[in-house]
Amino acid sequence: MAETLRTEDPRILNQFGAFATLVEGSFPGYEHPVLVLKMEEPGSKQKLAIEHGRIPGITQDLVHHLINDIAVMGATPLFVQDAVICGKLDPLVVEGIVEGLAAACKAQGCTLVGGETSEQPGVVPNGTYILTASVVGIVEKARIIDGSKIRVGDTVLAVSSNGLHTNGYSLVRKLIEEKPEILKEQVGGESFLDVILKPHTCYYHALRDLFALPELHGMAHITGGGIGGNLNRILPKGTAAAIDLAKICMLPIFGLIKRYGGVPDADMLQTYNLGIGLTLVIDSSGAEHITAHLKQYGHTAYSIGEIVAGGGEVRFNGALQW
Repeated sequence: MAETLRTEDPRILNQFGAFATLVEGSFPGYEHPVLVLKMEEPGSKQKLAIEHGRIPGITQDLVHHLINDIAVMGATPLFVQDAVICGKLDPLVVEGIVEGLAAACKAQGCTLVGGETSEQPGVVPNGTYILTASVVGIVEKARIIDGSKIRVGDTVLAVSSNGLHTNGYSLVRKLIEEKPEILKEQVGGESFLDVILKPHTCYYHALRDLFALPELHGMAHITGGGIGGNLNRILPKGTAAAIDLAKICMLPIFGLIKRYGGVPDADMLQTYNLGIGLTLVIDSSGAEHITAHLKQYGHTAYSIGEIVAGGGEVRFNGALQW
């Protein structure tokens, strides 16, 4: 465990085993550094993932979700701390979780600096693991991206997801329990289980070179609450977002879930990302450059609407194409 958490970052002044992590507040290159903090957990997806031996995937889910949440504010991730809560500790499982978290952090240029493992017999069932983590990031104060620059006439770009990411798994688990035949379904040549357990896409590497663009006015990470419940969080006073549902490039997995669960369109919109992992609000003059840049990182981006006058709401028009 100690070797997994070993780091060469000179700002970290102590190693694994101390009561807390000491980090020197040194941020070269920043005139007015602002720390960006977030805590997250991967929801009930973690139950499915651990049951099916997908520990590396669920650790990526946790780290990637965290980093996306701060990246949409223009922040660079620095440090992550985790907590693993279980009924009975299996050293191999916990070691796999920590190794997975450390590897996921390293891939995104940040460091897992420690955390907590808590064994709670009689509180948490044996075999169940509850994961959570927090991240510390940094952004130059003058370059914070918070949606305040959004204005009427801006374009709303959708950036593709690879599936469910980390939301909507209570319904998925219910479908597996009540209609186990869903596990025999193939989606785009992959098994249903493989598709629903794909790790949450991380967009940080693709976004970091866009942070300073004046055409980029706001970003929203599409998680629980869907497009409507996340894009509205960055809309400034006097604006609204008009989204054409017919333009959404729907992933087949969502049609399968809708069909098996008999889920109304409104509920699908509120629960799932439907193939959109991020929305970017931009000046239309930057659309070609931004979409081309994202494509270099394997992310498809396309217009789904525009910013109009309003009261901070997301307005849907058209119909989802199943």
